[in-house]
Amino acid sequence: MAKEKTREEKLFSAAVLRRSFALQDEQYRDGFKFVYEGVLRDLGLEDADVEAFLGEHLAEVDAAIGRRGRKA
Repeated sequence: MAKEKTREEKLFSAAVLRRSFALQDEQYRDGFKFVYEGVLRDLGLEDADVEAFLGEHLAEVDAAIGRRGRKA
């Protein structure tokens, strides 16, 4: 059986998803909202939690999606 993710791991996963979609074209907004809200619900998180996490860990999230050294 898989080990349950820590809150930090859940926040990181949600932040990567949110940031990835934020960098995409606007045409994906509706699809993102649907997927993102489901992920938040499944992980037991709120968007404000993910925003706060991004504020503190943006460089790590950007590195995870291949945006090393780029501006937000």
